Amino acid sequence: MATPELQVEYQRQVRPGWYTVYLVIVALAGWALASYDFNLLTLTMPNIASDLHLSSTLVGLLGFFVYAAEFIITLFVGYGMDRLGRRWMWQFSLVFAAIFTGLTYFVGNYTELAVVRALASGFAMSELAISVTLVNEQLEARRRGLLYSIVQGGWPLGVFLASGVYLAFIGHGWRTVFLLGVIPIIFVIIARIWVRESDRFLHMKKVKQALKEGNQDEVERLLKLYPVDTTHADEVTWRQLFSVKGYVRRQVSLLTVVWLCYATSYVATNVYITYWLTKYDGWTATQAANMLLIAGGIGYFFYVLGGVLGERFGRKSVLVISGMLTAPLNLVFMFIHGHTVVFILYFVIYQVTNGTWSGAGYAYWGESFPTRVRGTAIGFLGSIFTGGLLLGSLIWTLLISVTSATVTWIIIAVVISLGQWIALALPNIKPGTELEEIAV
Repeated sequence: MATPELQVEYQRQVRPGWYTVYLVIVALAGWALASYDFNLLTLTMPNIASDLHLSSTLVGLLGFFVYAAEFIITLFVGYGMDRLGRRWMWQFSLVFAAIFTGLTYFVGNYTELAVVRALASGFAMSELAISVTLVNEQLEARRRGLLYSIVQGGWPLGVFLASGVYLAFIGHGWRTVFLLGVIPIIFVIIARIWVRESDRFLHMKKVKQALKEGNQDEVERLLKLYPVDTTHADEVTWRQLFSVKGYVRRQVSLLTVVWLCYATSYVATNVYITYWLTKYDGWTATQAANMLLIAGGIGYFFYVLGGVLGERFGRKSVLVISGMLTAPLNLVFMFIHGHTVVFILYFVIYQVTNGTWSGAGYAYWGESFPTRVRGTAIGFLGSIFTGGLLLGSLIWTLLISVTSATVTWIIIAVVISLGQWIALALPNIKPGTELEEIAV
């Protein structure tokens, strides 16, 4: 049998009750605030551009710098999760996100803005990879997908919060809007003091220690609790992802291509959308903010819907259908006019590219990899997501400078989003399967 401390920890974490509810609420709040930070930059971009006299090219480059920082930080956060622990990295990232979000109030020029916002967003967005890893490892298999869709629904709540705060306080300046975001982050940091470390991470740590000491009896006892492929357990986690041909390398490769295409096209429909509507379609900044406010507020239920559908039909099926709808919807968006029609179609696009896709997709991440590399793999995929945003921002900046807005939209929002169809090649993971039955 396993060591007593692991048995106790395991029994406490799998039992439904207050801790599961607490964990989901804390994770939901953290992801909502990360979304608030991300989407606030989208909403305030016209105000910042006007105040600091930024050209369209500099606006595009700002996004590039932000996504570059997110890519690098998330990459190392993923590795840190497998080395130092999920819980430790969760707190570390949120503390620094709070610091740099607050410092946004004091920026005085474009360089300071780019540095501060890059670091604030980089630490905030690493929340995704850590949350996917820590929360999915502590949820029951039979409810894992549904419960994590509730956490992932923090994204539209963040959009709703950002839009509401923007509309209520933009009269006090865009700096004040960012400063207000620090207060709830502090409360979440305090709440995370009572979040437990993942029992699976603690177990993996003990397995590695026993292997290092050559204590085979201890290894065998530990493997009765959670099976582990000890052939590769003592290797550097990056090496485990790519050096050995097999399930892990194929899975991370497929998800890399799918999410790179998804994130690149996401730039057009979710990042530069307010800038697009105000610059090229005659909308005011307030009208665009109201649209995001409604789409984000109602959108929460589409995340949960994605979780429900994923539990019923499999998370791969939800990903495939959502991905295959994206390109056609984005193409139709180019040919419609009038605020009401544009709003209705964008609402559908928002739910497909956020709600149902994310409600099922990130739970799929969490169950796709063995514990020995889960943090590194999900951190890598998180960096790929931000890498796609970086790539999309770069392509947007280049195309908008040398071609028309129409060509820019079609290439990024339509052509590149076709890559999401590669989700058809992903393996189907039966809902309710224990993580160790999927991969060790």
